[in-house]
Amino acid sequence: MKKQIAVVMGGTTSEHTISIKSGQVVLDNIPDSIFDAKPVVISAQEWTVNHMGNLIALNQSDFSYQYEGKKYIFDAVFIAVHGAPGENGVLQKVLDKAKVPYTGCSAAVSEITYNKHKTLEKLRPHGIAMAKNIIIDSNSNWNSKTLATSIGLPCFVKANKAGSSFGVVKVNKLEEISAAISTALAEDDEVLIESYLSGIEVSIGVIEYKGEVRVLAPTEIITHGDFFDYAAKYEGNSKEITPARLTSFQLQNLNTAARKVFNLLGVKGISRSDFIFMGDTPYFLELNSIPGLTAQSLLPMQAQQSGIALGDLIVDMINSCLKNNTFEE
Repeated sequence: MKKQIAVVMGGTTSEHTISIKSGQVVLDNIPDSIFDAKPVVISAQEWTVNHMGNLIALNQSDFSYQYEGKKYIFDAVFIAVHGAPGENGVLQKVLDKAKVPYTGCSAAVSEITYNKHKTLEKLRPHGIAMAKNIIIDSNSNWNSKTLATSIGLPCFVKANKAGSSFGVVKVNKLEEISAAISTALAEDDEVLIESYLSGIEVSIGVIEYKGEVRVLAPTEIITHGDFFDYAAKYEGNSKEITPARLTSFQLQNLNTAARKVFNLLGVKGISRSDFIFMGDTPYFLELNSIPGLTAQSLLPMQAQQSGIALGDLIVDMINSCLKNNTFEE
C-alpha cells in the first residue's frame, strides 16, 4: 500500500502565497506510483486537506481527517510552509505530539533559525563572520541618532522573524530609520538592525541527500535595486548566476562556512544561507530552513547545477523522515 503523504503549505504570514506555489511544486514532483500525496493548506482561519477535490477540516490532535465515515491518517508530512507555523517550530510541535514524521528541522531548531537574532547569537562564539547588529522590540525606547551612531549608515532594518524580505528596509539617511522600524514592526514585534556590508552577495544551499550533508553550488545575486528584496526574489528584479563567480579560495571559505552553519544549528533536510563577501571572507546574514521551491527559487537551480534533480531530492527527504521518525517531547 502506498504511503500517505501530506504536503503542508500556506501559513499565517505574508509568505502564504509563495508557500502555496512551493507546495504545488512538491506535489508535482512526488511520483504517484510511490506515494499518495495530498495538499494540506494552513491559513489563519483553518487547516484543510484536499481529498479528491473536497476540502475537509484537519484534526490537528492526530493530524487526521474523516471522509464519508472513514478516518484517514498520514504516514509522513512534507513541510512546505514558509514563515509561521512551518518555520518557527509550531507545526513541528503539532506533528511531534501526533507522532507523525516530517521533513526538515526539529521544533527546537526551527524556533532558533526562524529568529534571525537568536541564530546569530548561537553562531557568534564559533567564529562565523557577521555584521554588527542591535535587536529592539515594540516596547523598546530607541533613538534614531543613537542607533545610527552605533550601527552606522547605511544599515538594514529587518523584521526579526520573517522571510522573503518582508519587513526589510535599507536605510540610507537618519530620518528614514523611524519609518523603517515601523515597516519591520508590521511583520514582527522584534526588529533587527544590522550594519551595511558591501560586497559580493551569494546564497548557498546545504542539504542532506542520501545520508550525507552536501553543499550545493552557490548563486551570486546581482540586484537591480538596493538589495535582494521581494521584487528581486520573485519578480525578476535581479540577476542570479549559478554557480557564483568566486575564486577557488572564496568558494572554499564559503563552503566551509555554510557547512559549519548547517551543523552548528542542527539543521535537517534542506536549507539556504545568505552571505556577503568582504574580501575573501563570507559574512553570514541568515538561514532559511524551508527555502522556496518555486520556479523562481534558488535551491532547485543549485541542486540541478550540483547534479541532483528536484524530484529525487523531494523523494529522498520523504524516505529519510519515514526512516528517522523520532519525536520531541
